Amino acid sequence: MNGTITTWFKDKGFGFIKDENGDNRYFHVIKVANPDLIKKDAAVTFEPTTNNKGLSAYAVKVVPPSNSIYIAGERFKLASIKSYLVYSEEEPADAGIDKQNAVLSVGILMSNIRPKSAAKPGEMRTVKKLAITTFQGTTSIFSEDEIDIEATVKLLKSK
Repeated sequence: MNGTITTWFKDKGFGFIKDENGDNRYFHVIKVANPDLIKKDAAVTFEPTTNNKGLSAYAVKVVPPSNSIYIAGERFKLASIKSYLVYSEEEPADAGIDKQNAVLSVGILMSNIRPKSAAKPGEMRTVKKLAITTFQGTTSIFSEDEIDIEATVKLLKSK
């Protein structure tokens, strides 16, 4: 079963996990395979059980934090991300897929399948974009048509 550590009392050696059903389960450090990774909000896998006080967990394993993030199929090492910026840009509303530089994503494909109101020639739309700059000096730009900007920023902030 999967869960998240919600409370950890390091000095006492126990804590609580919120499981995938929303239940709180007691766990003790001696039931954890990799106790050095225990911290609040860490993802865990475990075997559910009960004890004389209620729900508990054993065979707990803390999921090690990833050192990479994948955005629209592109892998970025977290340590190589220098900065990121969310901004808006005006684009022609009737712009289709650029067949020369097509980055096929579910967002682009769905926006081309979805019925649209007929865009008038020259009509513009505002598109939210995310720019990620690495310490190597490369900048990658993703639009809201390719990725969920808010979810990606939330993920970047949590790392």
